[in-house]
Formats: sequence, structure tokens, C-alpha cells
Amino acid sequence: NVIAQATLLKYDGRMPHRIIQDAMMRLFGLKISPATILDLTRRAADAVQSEYDAILKKIRGAPILYVDETSIHVQGERHWIWTFSTPSESFFVIRKSRGMKVLTEVLTRRFKGIIVCDGWKPYARFTNRIQRCWAHLLRESKELSGKFAEAVPLHNALKELYDSLTKALESDPPPEVRRYLCYLAREALRNWIRKEYSAEKVRKFIGKINNGFDYWFTFIINPGVEPTNNRAERALRPHVVLRKILGTLRNDKGTSIHERIMTTLATWGQRGLNSLQMLTEKLAS
Repeated sequence: NVIAQATLLKYDGRMPHRIIQDAMMRLFGLKISPATILDLTRRAADAVQSEYDAILKKIRGAPILYVDETSIHVQGERHWIWTFSTPSESFFVIRKSRGMKVLTEVLTRRFKGIIVCDGWKPYARFTNRIQRCWAHLLRESKELSGKFAEAVPLHNALKELYDSLTKALESDPPPEVRRYLCYLAREALRNWIRKEYSAEKVRKFIGKINNGFDYWFTFIINPGVEPTNNRAERALRPHVVLRKILGTLRNDKGTSIHERIMTTLATWGQRGLNSLQMLTEKLAS
């Protein structure tokens, strides 16, 4: 119970060690040191190792996977925390690389699913089964429309295209309708790409759209694929909060603990399971 409570206070409650010390004394009359708290979380991470491995296996076999990454510091050096998410699992690793080798390590070359992601180049080098994130696209076009008049109709057209497609897909149309919608969408987007733009930033934005042209409409043809990467971004938010609280992970041991605990807690949460009960059972088994 002590191990589970200390672990949840840190990773679910997002408390620094000093606050955990105070809470354990106040709630249970236990006087423990920061080093002890670290050791308790290590024991919890060891207890969920089999769960962590099982989640990795699920991720590698997922037909649709939402992937994203954000920076995190280990011993003061920049690393990247990667999330690989489905509706029922979230898997996290922390690596020094932001490149394709992390995708290959985690997913292996046997991965056959569709990846929903932003426009970071390693994804397209890893697979051609991609859905690019429309939320990123529309945020960037909206920002440009606030600076350049010629980007206003472009942003409005992209938003209208996105809204019309998501509305049309609400009824889950048959494959032939989906193929026709995809044809119309590609033609509409191609027309806007072909226009002349004077502002360099707008031209660069058009270049981004064009470079990922084949990846904007995967969600039309493939039922179940979401057009945005919001699922992966939501999975990373607790880590962003922890990053602000912790500042930097101290060593490889802390990194490994973070990966295993955050993976299992996130997955249990997605599955509607009680984290305290699940963790206590793992520790007792």
C-alpha cells in the first residue's frame, strides 16, 4: 500500500518528493526520504514490467496508431518522450533521438498499421501508411491568415473542406462513396496548392501541404482513422505537466521508472480501471 500510494502521488498526483514526504507523514505517520521514494517507485515499476511488455505487444499489432513526441530533459540534456496511443493503450519511451530509429525500435519493421502524426519527416521515412494531422494544419493556416490577407481565403477553404468531410463521414458511408469523397477532396486541395502566393511564409506552408499531399485523406478511405493527432497530444499532456514540476529526470533509472509507470497508469485510465487497486494487486502478486 505504501509503495502504491507513493507512486500514485508522484505520477498521478504529479507531486515533487518534498510534498510526497509531507503527505506520507500527514496521512500515515510515515517518515520517508526522497531516496526511499525513488526506491518505492522503482519497485512499483518492476511490478508492472509484465504489463508494460504486454502493452508494447498491443501497440505493435495496432491497426491504427497515434504517435507524437515532445522534449524532456534527462540529466540536463534534451531527450524526447514518445507516445504511441490507441483508444485503449498508451505506450511511452524516452530516447535521446527524435528520429526514425525510435519508430523502428518500438514498432519494428513488421508494423503494418496506419500512423496518425504531424508532419515530422521520420514518420514518412518509416511508413507510407500515414494520416497527417488536420488540427496542426488548421492551426497553422489560421495563424497565417492573421498575418497575410492572401492566407485568409486559403484558411477558410481548408476549414470548410475539413468540416464538410468530417460531416460526410458521420454516417459511415460505403467504400464507393468514400472513394468519391477522397477524389473530390484531393481535387479541391490541389486547386489551392496551384494558386500563386506572394508571401514567402505562405508559400512555405503550401509546400508543406504539397509534400504531404498523399497523407491528408487517409481517414476518408479507412474507417476508424481520426483526421487529427489529438489523441496522442492528450496522452502527452500529463508528461508536460510533470516536466514543469520535475525539471529534469536524474538518470537512466529514473527514465525507465517514468516510462513503465506512466505507460501502465495511462492505459489503466483509458480502460476505466482503478489505478490504486491495479497497482496494489501487481505489487502483491
